[in-house]
Amino acid sequence: MKLLILGLALLLLSGCATYGVIDNKAGTGPALKHSYSLKTIGNKGTGDLALILAFSGGGMRAAALAYGVLLELRDTVVVINGQPRRILDEVDTISSVSGGSFTSAYFGLLGDRIFDDFEDVFLRRDVQSELMHALFNPLRWFSSKGRTEMAIDLYQKEVFRNKTFADMKRPDGPLILINTSDLGYGVRFSFTQEFFSLLCSNIDSYPVARAVTASSAVPVLFNPVVMENYAGCDPNMLAWLKNGRERASNNPELLQVEEGLEAYGDKDKRKYVHFVDGGITDNLGLRAIYEIMEVAGGAKALLKSLDRKPPSKLIIISVNASTDPAPAMDQSYAHPSLQETIGGVSSAQIHRYNAATLELMEDTLPRWAKEVSTPERTVKPHFIQLNFKHIDKPDLLQFFNLIPTNFGLNDEQVDKLIEAGRQLIRHSPDFQRVVAELGGTQGTGQ
Repeated sequence: MKLLILGLALLLLSGCATYGVIDNKAGTGPALKHSYSLKTIGNKGTGDLALILAFSGGGMRAAALAYGVLLELRDTVVVINGQPRRILDEVDTISSVSGGSFTSAYFGLLGDRIFDDFEDVFLRRDVQSELMHALFNPLRWFSSKGRTEMAIDLYQKEVFRNKTFADMKRPDGPLILINTSDLGYGVRFSFTQEFFSLLCSNIDSYPVARAVTASSAVPVLFNPVVMENYAGCDPNMLAWLKNGRERASNNPELLQVEEGLEAYGDKDKRKYVHFVDGGITDNLGLRAIYEIMEVAGGAKALLKSLDRKPPSKLIIISVNASTDPAPAMDQSYAHPSLQETIGGVSSAQIHRYNAATLELMEDTLPRWAKEVSTPERTVKPHFIQLNFKHIDKPDLLQFFNLIPTNFGLNDEQVDKLIEAGRQLIRHSPDFQRVVAELGGTQGTGQ
């Protein structure tokens, strides 16, 4: 939160107009059929499982916790069709926001290479200090490019190595849903061709670093990532939204999503779109999954459009890195500072929305499983929730609750977060049940 206040001060001091760098290209026609989309990307695995991961926001804390979960999934072997397989290889989709998007994007691009160098490239790097030094460089105070370009340059060169979404199209990799928030209309926007088509744009040439920056661009501290909303594309670009119209008729929230996405069709009114931290509209990465499924017309309609057969199990694993530290203001009758007030308001909103999102998924997942079940196969739903509250050691829980939401942690914090990710999923009764049902064995964590 200190970064937020510093960013606000810098904004007030600079008084200089800045402009977003437009880096999305116009694109129409047959070429879009082969770009990075729900239909063309996604690990088909054996087809027996539908396994979805959701990585929350929470800065480096979220990135490290998600990385620990990936490690444990790598070391967990299950038996499918009589053959041993790492359960990591069965992951179909990873939906992420903010800090969690660094881990999901890196894994989407490089697969198992994440286990070789991600810690050095990102987790054990003081990214925050590097950004702060550049942020307060006087030469940047009057730059027309804005502070966000500084972060993009760093992520481009040092983390994602100038990769684009064309590089994300690994034949054996999962679909990575990097999610951001549309500042103008408050809707979630996922970096896939389906959403880029609303902008008459081709996602394949778009830099992954820009998408991750958009997913983690905290308002005020960072400028929005801007994209142009091109005109002149296929008038049927909104066709995929029509399936959700009927489902949204009695659902005000889903109707708002539909209307927000359809607004991209007004090219005169919305010439440019401004994207900020995905955690603002969905800090768990779960609502993006829900909305894509519902807008597509439901689980059955989505499976049909993707030419997928019903799985035996529909599994969603939520990796929630949110913390719940005791507010220091409650130790005094003094009026809270501006920093404490902003922090208290934002924390309260996030926790309330997280609770509502988890309840929504608990109610919806069984319905989706029922929709895709057939007389020959009943699809079994599993919603596995991982968060710090499942840690039964008070001292360790307090340690995690005191880790700030930033992008610069020490080695002890990183070590314990990675191990927490491994331990949380390894000891989850729901995950153990899935592994047992699949005749599997879990890793040792060594």
